[in-house]
Amino acid sequence: MAKTKPQHAQPLAQNKKARHDYSIIATFEAGMVLTGTEIKSIRARRINLKDGFAQIRNGEVWLLNVHISPYAQGNQFNHDPLRNRKLLLHKKEIAQLAKQVSDKGITLVPLKVYLKQGFAKVLLGVGKGKRDYDKRETIKRKDQERQIQRTLKNFD
Repeated sequence: MAKTKPQHAQPLAQNKKARHDYSIIATFEAGMVLTGTEIKSIRARRINLKDGFAQIRNGEVWLLNVHISPYAQGNQFNHDPLRNRKLLLHKKEIAQLAKQVSDKGITLVPLKVYLKQGFAKVLLGVGKGKRDYDKRETIKRKDQERQIQRTLKNFD
């Protein structure tokens, strides 16, 4: 039997602004409950995580404000682009998330969406919002690291 190549998590959508606005404490991988036209749109990379966030309601995790464009060939069976989507996690993970989110200033942010063994997965980040001065400090540190790398490269 031929071995199958490992399927790497190639992101279909990424929330680059999330790591700028939040300092990510922990990440969790969750499955999504989707309709047929939604998964087709996601595979066509027609998803926007920019304003998305997750909430825990009644022991379930819900993904809110994530825009999945209607599928072009979907006719009357198309989905609502901004509908709330249930995320699939183990009870222990949900309890862990609920405990972390109960602190003030902590939120659940979708970082990226990718396919894993044919199923759409979302990488949730537990994030604490950054202040403006934190953002400036992060940018300064990245610039300094880039400068160091450039000088080291010139010495080689």
